[in-house]
Amino acid sequence: MSAIALTIDETSFWTPKGARPPGFKKVKKYKSFTLKQAGYKFLGGNRIKIGNRTYQYWNSKKIEGTVKTLTIKRTSLGELFLVVVVDDGSNPDIQVKTGRIAGFDFGLKTFLTCSDGIKIESPQFFKQSLNDIKKAGRQHSKKLKGSSNRERARKNLVRKYEDISNRRRDWFWKLAHDLTDKFDILCFETLNLKGMQRLWGRKISELAFGEFLQILEWVAKKKKKLVVFIDQWYPSSKTCSSCGHVLESLDLSIREWRCPSCQSVNGRDDNASKNICAVGASTVGLGDVSRATPALQLLFEPRIPAIKLRGVCQKLFYGSGATIYFSRTAFQTKYA
Repeated sequence: MSAIALTIDETSFWTPKGARPPGFKKVKKYKSFTLKQAGYKFLGGNRIKIGNRTYQYWNSKKIEGTVKTLTIKRTSLGELFLVVVVDDGSNPDIQVKTGRIAGFDFGLKTFLTCSDGIKIESPQFFKQSLNDIKKAGRQHSKKLKGSSNRERARKNLVRKYEDISNRRRDWFWKLAHDLTDKFDILCFETLNLKGMQRLWGRKISELAFGEFLQILEWVAKKKKKLVVFIDQWYPSSKTCSSCGHVLESLDLSIREWRCPSCQSVNGRDDNASKNICAVGASTVGLGDVSRATPALQLLFEPRIPAIKLRGVCQKLFYGSGATIYFSRTAFQTKYA
């Protein structure tokens, strides 16, 4: 009886009211970890000591400056990468003034429509490789679970996805540098990407507009250019860019419409990009756009936000009833 009672007590101790015994965290659950300025040491001959173990690595670029953080990342293929953040003490920012401002409208068929008439088409890398991904996915599903063949097929499928991601990211970086070389101020509309993804699914994921904006903001910051986001609810597509007339409704299937006030024919994307540019110019104080209701007339130069920030962003209040958020990458205007 004592042994039985002991067993019952242990069971009730480990599982009171459906609770489970403590589990161990799996290594595969974590993809990266970061070391700040302790716990590692760089040795000669492309070797690094982490803890009590020494590792050999291939150096893609010479490390110059003071190392601030070291991040070890593992990909889905099991490859390990060292990401080193250094402070070289220099200011490599290059500032080239063009004196130009442009508005950009994001679309499903055309990736970006510029206010000066330029249309940028997305290469649609995922669509190009869709057949290869389907084939690799079928091969993976046919393999026995837990077998080495299934693991090999899984890695083959992951390589397909990584190839798409790398090509798309490379195109984003080139496009970001090209746009920041042409324009000093770039205006975009604030989009609800999660809501758009619920409506159009894979199309929005394939375009990866959010990832492009992150890269563009980083490049613009390095080149000291300005990225402006106008209000999300501004009717950029329904407002005539010639006279300012606003339609009551405009179906998404209508790609071109005639203004009932001035009789001008407006393409949906071209008209929206021009309105975004006008509102963006009004927001930063470069022009007076009286018909743009969400535009805020602010008396400051684009170079004024070059101030030292404490924390992620600093909030400043203006008498015009708007709240301006200056971050390290861009700023947004929101109504107070």
